[in-house]
Amino acid sequence: MGLTIAQKIIKAHLLSGEMTPGSEIGLKIDQTLTQDATGTMAYLEFEAIGIPRVRTELSVAYIDHNTLQSGFENADDHLYIQSVAKKYGLRFSRPGNGICHQVHLERFGKPGKTLIGSDSHTPTGGGIGMLAMGAGGLDVAVAMGGGAYYITMPKMILVKLSGKLRPWVSAKDVSLELLRILSVKGGVGSIIEWGGEGVSTLSVPQRATITNMGTELGATTSIFPSDEVTRAFLAAEGRENDYTPLSSDPDAEYDRIIEIDLSTLSPLVACPHSPDNVRPVSELSGVKVDQVCVGSCTNSSLADLLRVASMLKGKKIDDSVSMSVSEQFHIHIPDILAAGARLLECACGPCIGMGFSPNSAGVSLRTFNRNFEGRSGTRDAGVYLVSPEVAVASALTGYITDPATLGVCAPIKLPKKYKIDDSAILLPADPETAKTLSVRRGPNIKPFPDTRPLSDKVDATLTLKVGDNITTDHIMPAGAKILPYRSNIPYLSKFCFAVCDETFSERAKAVGSTVIVGGSNYGQGSSREHAALVPLYLGVRAVIAKSFARIHAANLINAGILPLTFRDPADYDKIEQGDKLSLSGLFAALENGEATLFDETKGVKVTLDCSFTERQRAILLAGGLLDYTRNNGEKKQ
Repeated sequence: MGLTIAQKIIKAHLLSGEMTPGSEIGLKIDQTLTQDATGTMAYLEFEAIGIPRVRTELSVAYIDHNTLQSGFENADDHLYIQSVAKKYGLRFSRPGNGICHQVHLERFGKPGKTLIGSDSHTPTGGGIGMLAMGAGGLDVAVAMGGGAYYITMPKMILVKLSGKLRPWVSAKDVSLELLRILSVKGGVGSIIEWGGEGVSTLSVPQRATITNMGTELGATTSIFPSDEVTRAFLAAEGRENDYTPLSSDPDAEYDRIIEIDLSTLSPLVACPHSPDNVRPVSELSGVKVDQVCVGSCTNSSLADLLRVASMLKGKKIDDSVSMSVSEQFHIHIPDILAAGARLLECACGPCIGMGFSPNSAGVSLRTFNRNFEGRSGTRDAGVYLVSPEVAVASALTGYITDPATLGVCAPIKLPKKYKIDDSAILLPADPETAKTLSVRRGPNIKPFPDTRPLSDKVDATLTLKVGDNITTDHIMPAGAKILPYRSNIPYLSKFCFAVCDETFSERAKAVGSTVIVGGSNYGQGSSREHAALVPLYLGVRAVIAKSFARIHAANLINAGILPLTFRDPADYDKIEQGDKLSLSGLFAALENGEATLFDETKGVKVTLDCSFTERQRAILLAGGLLDYTRNNGEKKQ
């Protein structure tokens, strides 16, 4: 039997395990990336492991999240990361140099290589034929030290493309169409591979938009072939020597095949408050728009911004609309400014609630990847996800607008050679000089939360019960007021689950030992390990859910928190917030894969799935991945 693209890369990087779907495998990681919202903690963890220098082929620390500096906190974190990068052998991308996924794709991505990043949208690298995956910061720290990255061997889904996109239809619409088909849970446990004759009609930036949005499907990652389109892109970046052809075998087998005819697609919109709440733009033409934002790691390529500039040239946005563009390419700034739009620094910005929040109950159209409730920084805003074409058309009219109504779609011409300027990417010190360097730590940088080995019995209060599709934004919100404290877990804990229950943090502290219960797809969204580390700090010992998102389940295990699932989802209704719970015989439960929860308040017993790999059991018993790594000498690998 032939192999898929992803299977070929996995086979070439397999350090442990068998390539059988559902089994645990360990992969050699070639490259890592971090960003500043998750990076500070990742490097604190790397330092705690005790390795003198990174052992990957390439590791890059990007500053692109916490770039609003209204106090010392963000600036101190940046200095810490910069000093760590110089000392331990990483490249450092300075604030303003661009968004990590876009820069990494352009300057460092290599077909056939493995990449993990402490950001869930790291699969953007799949647009260039990388096996690129989001991971928790501690997993990235271990990989930087030469350790394997462990995942469950995924199933393979092929999305077979035919035809060619019509004018005014974009890669974002392809992503939204697949979200409409599969939902935010449809990719869980799978790798999405894009194939078919229609692939050759998509540029690398278009492919990167699609793999970026694959994160919202819950997929392990998404990947495109590396073909002549890839070669041309790398040549334009002055990196043709990094090109490697990569395609699936003709007899490769897939667990599911989905066919999409690109020529039949029309502009689509994801309505509040989920990326899979997708409707045609034609059904929303009467929706009044207050704000439009263009940019983010999803739509900040040169091609996207050239389209925006060409649509705005010689025109004015509607008086009632406030529009921002996160601009990395400066050649068309006059056209954008003259149209009445505002230029923002090329960073994540509004996507994570870091500035440019909508007005109260405002309607905001964004070319971003998530529209979770409150993520924009305005709790009651309605955020819609759209393509750059729909965004600009709507900004010009003041209503959600099909760009086809604007007339002819002029072609966008990309240069055969890009102007390269890597001056904002700083190189590390040589190994000998590095020994003399110190790391700068500001007062906001606090240690990793205390951990403890798992005990055989846990008595705890059910302090919070939540529903389906709880995101990491619910658990540990982002935004300008909160993100500066990502390196200060004690202070950050005040905001844990504030979107769901503002009293949770204080109640959890008061009871000391806590269990959380959730519905399906618990922990979807970001890779932020803070959604596990903060609950650890607050005394959360176990999370019981109908099902978990992949990265969050791994982060809970890494933090030493038990992620348990209901054997019978109906048992979710048998226990209530405030109940006193008991989990006993956990050592035996880890061995046999079944735990019993006793609700002392109601006198009810519930059977839980406690199935983990041998390595995961060892991590939980040790009290988390950091202790496991130190205890087992992975720093010596």
